[in-house]
Amino acid sequence: MQIDLTGKTAIVTGSTKGIGLASAKGLAQAGATVIVNGRTRAAVDAAVVAVTDAVPGASVSGVEADLGTAKGCAALVEAVPRCDILVNNLGIFGPHDFFDISDDEWTRFFEVNVMSGVRLARAYLPGMEATGWGRVVFLSSESALNIPADMIHYGFTKTALLSVARGLAKRMAGTGVTVNSVLPGPTLSEGVADMLKSEVDKTGQSLEEVAAGFVMAHRPSSIIQRAATVEEVANMIVYACSTQASATTGAALRVDGGVVDSL
Repeated sequence: MQIDLTGKTAIVTGSTKGIGLASAKGLAQAGATVIVNGRTRAAVDAAVVAVTDAVPGASVSGVEADLGTAKGCAALVEAVPRCDILVNNLGIFGPHDFFDISDDEWTRFFEVNVMSGVRLARAYLPGMEATGWGRVVFLSSESALNIPADMIHYGFTKTALLSVARGLAKRMAGTGVTVNSVLPGPTLSEGVADMLKSEVDKTGQSLEEVAAGFVMAHRPSSIIQRAATVEEVANMIVYACSTQASATTGAALRVDGGVVDSL
């Protein structure tokens, strides 16, 4: 299968590292014009360099904006008024006991993880409908289905994304625009690597070995019995954005390594 997105403009939010950056590289490799996003100019510039290093000749630019706010979303839309592909990758996570989470923290997670995607989809979907083609992908998580006891506030936001994506797919019925969710499982992103660094230092094991041990301790239902790479998750995102995925919409596409124990 040759995915060709030449002539398409793709925005990937929160794309200065991790799954977002890998997705930006994958979309650029497929020929799309890619806009990366982050909160600081330095991070955005570094991401642009990373994409062009990985894909020489890529058409890539960056927009500095904090999409966890309505103002930041408006700034992105002003800088890039239209797109063909929107990958709502931006998200935050972190373990906290339910009884220690303040109202402000609940609101922060909702604004960043849910409302950023809601605001951008509301801004860009009408343009996609007008042209008769578009792709929107929301980055959910296996935690949307397996709500973590230590991250209830995070799981809640990822479940919300499934509802938004499914509803929007129905709203865009018959327009040539698809809306899907991608559900990664444990993934060896920079954030996870930082979390596991002390264990790597202590044991002398490789990062991949420590990550596999973490997965089996905390997600024992994993079938691949290791953390996925960011590229493996990005592969699913790029496919969902392709012309070949024209009959896939309203779907929750799992890249969870088999963690979710259901058919």
